[in-house]
Amino acid sequence: MTDNHNNAPMHHIPKIAVIMANTLAVIGIKQLLGAVLKGLQIDTFNNFNDFKEENHDSYVHFFVDFSIVLENMTFFYQQKKKTIVLTPSDDADKQLVGFHSLCINVPEDKLVKSLLMLGQQGHPHGHMPVKNEEGADNQARLSDREVEVLALVAQGYINKEIADRLNIALSTVISHRKNITEKLGIKSVSALTVYAVMNGYVDINKI
Repeated sequence: MTDNHNNAPMHHIPKIAVIMANTLAVIGIKQLLGAVLKGLQIDTFNNFNDFKEENHDSYVHFFVDFSIVLENMTFFYQQKKKTIVLTPSDDADKQLVGFHSLCINVPEDKLVKSLLMLGQQGHPHGHMPVKNEEGADNQARLSDREVEVLALVAQGYINKEIADRLNIALSTVISHRKNITEKLGIKSVSALTVYAVMNGYVDINKI
């Protein structure tokens, strides 16, 4: 399977390849990468042969399943600076030496944090502006209190805990969260976390 968006002129946009046999895993990784890494074209492949038919030199990074890297080690070792190995274990002793690795067998919040850290490492100032689908300045639309609530949501606090920390009513927290999701067009906690980190509302080490 490939997903190359051939209908639009994408030659000037940096590209990332995701190579995994599991279709559902490919879709999930692509969605997370799309949320975290702004302005990139993400192409997906279910096997190495389909990937090799493309111009692999055009990709800035390959996110590749551990087993596919092992089966095609000669190729990926030559491309190890571009290759990020998607591993089932976060045990450093079980990861491939010389490669960047990303454990995908973890809770979503931990995977989001790992992707954010990878994204920040790829930018000289450690900060990327969030992708804004509507082209609006959504940052300016959040009130100071909404920013406080968003930061606490990103840090994993539940509504009651947020109410206690900010000394406001639980119903007020719920109202703020509703306003935040409506203003930003973002519903999931993971996506709100990405937004909060990318816009500097919360430190990545606190999530």
